[in-house]
Amino acid sequence: MSRAHDDERLAGAYEHGNEMPEESLRAWVALIASHVRRPSPSIVEIGAGTGVFSAAMARWIKGSEVVAVDASEAMLAEVRRHHPHPAVRYLPGEAEALPTGSDAFDLALLSRVIHHIPDRTRAARELVRVLRVGGRALVRTTFRERLDAVVYDHWPRLRAVDERRFPSEEEVVADFASAGLTLETVTSFAQPVAANLHEYHARLTGRPQSKFTHLTDEEFHRGLDQLDAAARDEALHTPRPVLERYDVAVFSRPLFRPFSRP
Repeated sequence: MSRAHDDERLAGAYEHGNEMPEESLRAWVALIASHVRRPSPSIVEIGAGTGVFSAAMARWIKGSEVVAVDASEAMLAEVRRHHPHPAVRYLPGEAEALPTGSDAFDLALLSRVIHHIPDRTRAARELVRVLRVGGRALVRTTFRERLDAVVYDHWPRLRAVDERRFPSEEEVVADFASAGLTLETVTSFAQPVAANLHEYHARLTGRPQSKFTHLTDEEFHRGLDQLDAAARDEALHTPRPVLERYDVAVFSRPLFRPFSRP
């Protein structure tokens, strides 16, 4: 998995820079829960970051137990500060070699992490291994062909950066299908992440996303100044919530695992 989040500075900035209103987080958890097919589910989150979704699923999906896996020790240190929960177990580990048993989970969540996984086919085989029959894997991302983040309005070079980093829908579906996972659905879902551009600007001052590491200091601050100017202009009119939209691809584990060579 990409080691960008081993950066202690990035891990420390990630929580504040990527938080969202509770109503938005609840809406996301409700969408995730709609793909659970049994009561009191076992859930694994791969690339759990600072644990926002893992703790939220434990809180709002009744009877759930969550295993949250992340390759970054720096991120796991932030988890213990911000989102400890008795129904969540946090483990170090890679998407391509999950530190869990087989047939253990009803749902796997990969939120904003698919572009950090070098070997998606191997990671998909791990999903097939750890999911129970009929279990679902939910990929929350923005596919290359639908990049539409607000940051591109103020840091246009980031679009080209993400066009290189992010996979297409076709690539992810093909990699997961080669491991034996069946595509169920691909949908789009958007929720507010900030009340207005002023609040959004404040969130980004700490460079809380790995994409910003691809910019020089001058480029970053130039874009931050442009966002600040847009926020000041908006304040003179009618401030609007800042939305973030994601693609959600849902895959299911088949009845039988495909034969794989060692």
